[in-house]
This record gives sequence, C-alpha cells and structure tokens, in this order.
Amino acid sequence: MHTLITNILGGVGLFLLGMALLSDGLRSLGGNALRAWLQRLTGNRLSSVATGTVVTALVQSSSATTLMTIGFVSAGLLSFTQSLGVILGANLGTTMTSWLVALIGLKIDIGAFALPLVGIGAFIHLLARARGAKLGTALAGFGLIFVGIDVLQTGMLEVSTRVSPADFAIDGFGGRLLLVGVGIVMTVIMQSSSAAVAATLTALATGAIDVTQAASLVIGQNVGTTITAAIGSIGATIPARRTALAHILFNVLTGCIALAALPLLIPSLNALLTALHVHDDATHIAAFHTAFNLIGVLLLLPFIHPFSALIERLIPGPVRRFTSHLDTSTHSLPPIALDAAATTISEMLSALHRATLASLDEHSDRNAHPDFEPLASELREGIAQTRAFLNGVQTSASDERLFARHLSLLHALDHLERYLRWTTEHGNLQHARINPNFSNARKLLINLLHCALDSPDPHDTTSVAQLAELSALLGAERERLRPTLIRKNAAHASVDLFAEQRSLNALTRIAYHTWRARHHLTLPGDSNADVLDAMN
Repeated sequence: MHTLITNILGGVGLFLLGMALLSDGLRSLGGNALRAWLQRLTGNRLSSVATGTVVTALVQSSSATTLMTIGFVSAGLLSFTQSLGVILGANLGTTMTSWLVALIGLKIDIGAFALPLVGIGAFIHLLARARGAKLGTALAGFGLIFVGIDVLQTGMLEVSTRVSPADFAIDGFGGRLLLVGVGIVMTVIMQSSSAAVAATLTALATGAIDVTQAASLVIGQNVGTTITAAIGSIGATIPARRTALAHILFNVLTGCIALAALPLLIPSLNALLTALHVHDDATHIAAFHTAFNLIGVLLLLPFIHPFSALIERLIPGPVRRFTSHLDTSTHSLPPIALDAAATTISEMLSALHRATLASLDEHSDRNAHPDFEPLASELREGIAQTRAFLNGVQTSASDERLFARHLSLLHALDHLERYLRWTTEHGNLQHARINPNFSNARKLLINLLHCALDSPDPHDTTSVAQLAELSALLGAERERLRPTLIRKNAAHASVDLFAEQRSLNALTRIAYHTWRARHHLTLPGDSNADVLDAMN
C-alpha cells in the first residue's frame, strides 16, 4: 500500500512539474509571437476560438492563454466578447493533453527516451543562454511528463490488482453523477485538470476502471478545473472575475450536456473510432474529452454576444474614465502591461487636446471653460495612477526593445503632465485666446491639436513629423513676437509683460509637449530624444 501511494503521488507530482516546465519554456520561447498572434487573429468568433485552441495546445496551459486574454481585455486591445471566443478555444485546446497521454504516454516505451530527454534538457538549460536555456527547460519538462506517466502507470497497475471496475459500478444516472463528483474532487486536490485526466487515462489503460467510468470522471475533471478559477478570482480585477465566471458557466453547461448525452456519445465515438481502426480505450476517452468540449463551443458560439452581455450584467464594472485599462494582474506580462499604459496615456492626451481646443475657441465665454477644471483633476489622478502602474512593471535592460518601450512611456507621461500644467496655471489659455497679437500662434496650435486628434494611430510616424514641423513654426512665431511684446511693455507700463510672455510660452510648450508625447507613444525610444527631453 505504501508503494502504491508513493507511486501515484510521485507520478502526479512529476507530471505536474513537467507540465509547468514545458509551459514556462514554451511561453518564454514564443511569448511575444504568441501574444502578437493572439491579438491579431481575434477579429471574429471563429478566429477567436481557433486562436485560443491553438495557443493553448502550443503552450500546454489554458491558464497562460487566459492570463494573456485578461491582459488584452484590461489593456483595451480586445473586447470582452472577443475574449470569450479565446476562452472557449482554450477549453478546447487544453484537451490536447489527453491526446498526448493517450497517443504517446501510454503507447511508447517511455524509459527509452524520457529520462535522456530530461538530462539533455537540463544540460541545455544550464549551459545555454537566453532562448537556448528556455528550450532546455521545455525539453526537460516534456521528458518529465512521460516519466510521471510511467511512475503513475506503475501505481495504477497495483491499483488494478486490488480493485476492479465492478467495485465502482452504480447503475444509471446516479452512478455517473457520483463519478462526476469524484472527478471534480480529483481536480481540486491536484489543482490541475490535465493531471487528473492523465491519472484517469492511466487507470483506464491498466484496467482499474472502464470506459464509461473514465468518461464520467473526465466530465467532472473538466468542471472541476473551474474551482481553481473561481478561487483565484476572489478579490481579482473585473476582467479576471468576468473571465472566471464565463469559464465556470461554460464548463458547467458543457458538463451537463456531456453527462446527459453520455449513453449516446460513447457508443457513437466508439463506432467512429472502430471504423478508423482505433481500438484502445484511452484514445476513445481523449476523443470524448475533445468532442463534448467541441459540442459546448458550437452550441454557445452563436449566442456569444448575449452570453457576454449576461456576464457583464452579473459583474458590472466601475466607471473609470481613463484608468480602466490599468490592471495590475498584467504586471507579470510586461508587453501587455505597457500596451495598457500606452492606451491610457493616449486617451488622456486626446481628452486634453479636446479641452485645450475648447479653451482656445474665440467664440466661447471669456472665463475658463466650465468643464476644464474637473477634467484637469481627473487627468492628475489618472497620471498618478499610470505612473504607479508603470512603476510596478519590471523590464530588464537585457531586453532592449521592451526596456526602451518602458522608458518611452515614462517620457510620454512626463510630457502629458507638463502639458497639463501649462494649461491650468496662471490663466494662460484664457489670456492667449483674447490677445489679438497671438492670433497666428493660436491658429498654429489649433492646427497642431487637430492634426494630433485626426491621427490616433500610435504607429503613424507621418503625423509625428507634422507635429514636429508645426511645433517648430510655433517656436519661430514666439521668437518673432517677443521683441514686439517688450516694446509694447516699454510704451505702456500698464501692460503685464510677464503674463503675456507666459501665455505665449504656454502655446509653444503645449505644442512641444504634444509632439514629444506622441513621439514617445509612436517609437520604442531613442537616446537623442531622451537627452532633448531632459534639457526641456
């Protein structure tokens, strides 16, 4: 009995460790490409599901896919409805582990390659650098998965000598429901539906349970994986809680359908696989696992919009004008976190542009624009929260592009803050609006702000060049006007030269900070520009 327990526990532990190492290695190797792929290929429901399926199958982790998806929703790069397609696909993709166990783990002499693979992977991890080390981690993890299955098989063989499928035989729906509950408990204890399914397939292959019992356990394990999501969502962000609820509702619905259709689905799949000359029970269960998840996806997909609306009503989000994209759970995924910060800065910058244009409108009231001060207060709070969020993002100078992006966003935020200061101090905009000497400078700034608003694309370098040109023209206009202002002050002592110069400077500095903020939002960063910013 002691050996039996040791083998089962050790086998599950090695399998879990192997899955973790394989997932971490693959995510590190293809993380940026997978993120780009996930973001690019989610334009419609079918592509969202397909992308979620393939990404999860590649990284062998539905949790990794879900975390990336939550990050994209938080950053405003995906709608919640789009993310649901990815989540459905992730549920389908995670069934690939069943096929891995059924087709390789239970059919091939594992000892012939698994342990050498672990050794080779470990050496590569220790001796190689960067991507090579991550490849070693993935190889070692892949080998450990099969070492775990081998040890688990040894334990399950002993189980099969002590128990038989008849020991679990309870007729009818009640018996199947009981085994579904056992499957849920297995997943909660192991904290991994993949490990629970692997244990079930191994028990089936050794004769400890039969096909119907294994199918019932797998249904429970598919539902049980949502318990971890539910626990993890407690106190989490709105996107995380919505995603967890969607995961729970989908898996429970799918489980109910699979349980009800079990007497029909198992014989149908057996007939199909027999016609394809596939006769082993483990492959039948792997096909069943994929089939009932696919049925769930096909049934829910046409109703994805009402489903997402239901979840958003059940978990309403707070109204945050600028900082709704800042989700600290994305700190573990720096590229996504930086995208969220960039979106936030862009939205605040656009709001400030519109308010500045309203304040410069010659036909508006001569007093301060009534909505500007509340907006300024919101922007100050948004800037502070964005700075705190960026401070929580960890990037390394060894990843030059990501580190440059991080620095660029900090520069962009600094320019936004200084822009805001010039609009709110000393009544600068009100004075500039009514002073006839500033007519040309005012028109140049209005043109510049319209140019910035008309080109929201963060990768539009042409508009950044136009902003730079208009900013230079405003600088030249300031130099042209300065002698005039000084002569006017000398001739009329009542003229407040300081106030006029401050207003003129405000127009040029707003133009400059608009250009520089857009520059840093567009480009990953360049050292010459950083030096220029520090000097100004």
